[in-house]
Amino acid sequence: MLLVAPTGALAQPISDDLAVDPHLAIVPRSEDEVARIRNATEPTTDFSAPEPFEANPGGAATVRATGTADAFSLPSANLAFEDELRFKVGNGLFRKLWVSSPSSTLASDGLGPMFNARGCQSCHLKDGRGQPPATADTTALSMLMRLSVPVAGDAALDEVAEYLAGRDDTPPQPVVPHPVYGSQLQPLATPGQTPEGRIAVDWTEEPVAFPDGQTASLLRPEWRIENPHFGPLGDDVMLSPRIAPQMIGLGLVEAIPAAEILSGEDPEDADGDGISGRAAVVHSPEFDRMMLGRFGLKAGAATIREQSAAAFSGDMGISSPLFPDPWGECSPSQAKCRAGPHGDGDARGTEIDEEGLSLVSFYARNLAVPARRSVDDPQVLAGKQLFYDIGCVACHRPKFVTHRLSDRAEQSFQLIWPYSDFLLHDMGEGLADNRPEHRATGQEWRTPPLWGIGLTEQVSGHTRFLHDGRARNLTEAILWHGGEAEAARDGFVSLSARDRATLIRFLESL
Repeated sequence: MLLVAPTGALAQPISDDLAVDPHLAIVPRSEDEVARIRNATEPTTDFSAPEPFEANPGGAATVRATGTADAFSLPSANLAFEDELRFKVGNGLFRKLWVSSPSSTLASDGLGPMFNARGCQSCHLKDGRGQPPATADTTALSMLMRLSVPVAGDAALDEVAEYLAGRDDTPPQPVVPHPVYGSQLQPLATPGQTPEGRIAVDWTEEPVAFPDGQTASLLRPEWRIENPHFGPLGDDVMLSPRIAPQMIGLGLVEAIPAAEILSGEDPEDADGDGISGRAAVVHSPEFDRMMLGRFGLKAGAATIREQSAAAFSGDMGISSPLFPDPWGECSPSQAKCRAGPHGDGDARGTEIDEEGLSLVSFYARNLAVPARRSVDDPQVLAGKQLFYDIGCVACHRPKFVTHRLSDRAEQSFQLIWPYSDFLLHDMGEGLADNRPEHRATGQEWRTPPLWGIGLTEQVSGHTRFLHDGRARNLTEAILWHGGEAEAARDGFVSLSARDRATLIRFLESL
């Protein structure tokens, strides 16, 4: 059973063990390197010119920014020639559409029986962002709906206490997957099966006035599940809509030392700046230990391999060595789904085998970050200074240096510019999904990296931002910020129209 912690749980770092990175083959840094890194990653105070190497946000892995929709689909620029084939084969698996069993295409069968998408790129459009439905009458596009229900009682608390043994004295009230619908709604199904239901939304326009007289409008969503096949979900169900995030730079994020991310934690806001980021803490099925969560909108996965395997299982019903159940998200009460035909009875063992999962993970790890555009433009530099001045960098941390690695030259010892601290932050009631997940509360989200954000429309054909795509542009995304980000949002609101446009120009250059 998946247990997740609400507000107050795990308020302090679990242990020094969380700073260990068992998924990486690390070459220790020298004292000289530590000093150089500290100097290179200090926030700048000089906005008269670009910083050294700022034009290459992915370090040596950065690729030239193209003017096409393939801007997020290129391999790391420093990828060895002999690895380009691995990248291309992984791309083929990422793009392929799976089919239901039984099928003559044994390498591609095993879809479902219930599912959210037929392939990875069905949601990660051109390796970029997904998008929400435009109206209540439109089937959800490239997104999913997480589900949970609260659990009470001594038995539930005993399970949580065991889960957190030695890590926290006060076990939290848990939430668990829905007893019938599981942890994710499946709006599609293979022949002979019936979809669980349909994601629907109503959008309400809310005007916002700036002090200078300009106005904006925000879309507030009201999400619901229509036509639930297995009966009502209940009044206590927690819904969390998620659009697929962009895929670039994941391998670089995976290579950031956990200790560097943990150094940004301030759960009690000891410095009084209003920012109290907390590390996500998740159980790794690959290493059977607690690890730092890095991936997903609430940082629910520790490694790219785990995130990929979880998506195969949850989104497509495809079993893997990490998640071997061939029925994916079908709950024990969905007997017909569990008894349906599956694709795990051949030489692969699971519907995607270890080789296939490794290839997809390698592909995801090496999707390159495009170079910055107009990095030396005076308006971009002025916008950068405003971004710093109003406090955005308190969460959108500009720079890291990755581990030196013995087996991943593409991600090894790179100065990168993701503009994220990869911590959980309370974003206020306006953005709350009110669904805890692992250590994250119902109001907390992982700070998303901003690299490539200015190419969203070029790659994905839209400019929908935030976890559920409610923001139609970057201005709306900023206006939705609350909680720990309220002061930065208010700083943006108080700017003149010219300065607001200047700050947005900087974001569009990322």
